[in-house]
Amino acid sequence: QVQLVESGGGLVQPGGSLRLSCAASGSILSINAMGWYRQAPGKERELVAHITNGGITNYADSVKGRFTISRLNALKMVFLQMNSLKPEDTAVYYCYARLVTAGSSSYADYWGQGTQVTVSS
Repeated sequence: QVQLVESGGGLVQPGGSLRLSCAASGSILSINAMGWYRQAPGKERELVAHITNGGITNYADSVKGRFTISRLNALKMVFLQMNSLKPEDTAVYYCYARLVTAGSSSYADYWGQGTQVTVSS
């Protein structure tokens, strides 16, 4: 069984910073991509940032220049450094990983439970 556990969310003032972490565990043979989505109340889930196992990154236009995604492959972890936070960044942030497990021959997407980020004065 695979688990993705996020941490690091919370309440921060506009202009502040937060760092989200996500650790994958379980019978994982290989992880391809990892990343972060977010979902604000009344809105659809949207991609925030994505990183391949080769380190190629992709960001939503709304966070470019403010957020940085990184990963530690050996520890099966992905991070999201969020700077210059705005109220519109308020959402539940979900970690995901595209990986293959023991006994499987194909990649599948797994999700964390989500962590709340609230940007408010």
